[in-house]
Amino acid sequence: MADSSSDLLTRKEGGILWLTLNRPDANNSFTVAMMEGLAAGLKSAAKDTDVKAVVLTGSGRAFCAGQDLREHIARKPAFVDELRDRYNPIMLAVRQLPKPVIAAVNGTAAGAGMSLALACDFRLCTPETKFYTAFVKIGLVPDSGNFFWLGQQIGFSRALELEMTGRPMTAEDAERWGIVNRVAPADKLLAETAAFAKPLVEGPSTALALMKRLMHRSLFASDLPDLLEEEALLQEAAGRTRDHAEGVQAFMEKRAPKFSGN
Repeated sequence: MADSSSDLLTRKEGGILWLTLNRPDANNSFTVAMMEGLAAGLKSAAKDTDVKAVVLTGSGRAFCAGQDLREHIARKPAFVDELRDRYNPIMLAVRQLPKPVIAAVNGTAAGAGMSLALACDFRLCTPETKFYTAFVKIGLVPDSGNFFWLGQQIGFSRALELEMTGRPMTAEDAERWGIVNRVAPADKLLAETAAFAKPLVEGPSTALALMKRLMHRSLFASDLPDLLEEEALLQEAAGRTRDHAEGVQAFMEKRAPKFSGN
């Protein structure tokens, strides 16, 4: 069974709900429509007893490049409201879904797109995949749980280096540091993901749901809502700076930003 919208494709097959971010010409950057579709897809997966696992992936060469800056500039929402109303609920929905969620990271995952991949329970990627925290490039702080998951998984110093410099984490880095479970050739990624999901789909659903709940409670989830709220407040402050405006302008003009510290 398959369904589609302009920004999100959904397909249910063999106990897996496939949610495909579908803006390949824009590197699958987030729009309001895409995020609404993603939220609805995750909500549906939680209720659908035929769905045993969820896979998130992207169309084309990218997984997700984060926020669509052009749409964001046109809408001009407050950062704090955007994060509270759209991003944070999706990240929490992925973590709280009582079913395994797998990211098939088919290409670049940047900013909140990287956060979405990190929020998933498992990750597979291609050798060409790169993960970019990206926020520093436009004068913002990490959000959507990026610091939370990255710090937990690769440690303080590595995480802070990636966040403060914006340098990419390669597939080789990600595999060595335990970020990804498998690296597969691009043309075999989805098949490898389906094979990875098979024992999860065939496993004891209730036990798996409880395992996920206990794992997140013991390692992650106790402080996540508070952290997400703090991120939203700090992002609002960063979003009001001249450096953020300069970062966005430089992005639009395809040049290096000239930050002033204001």
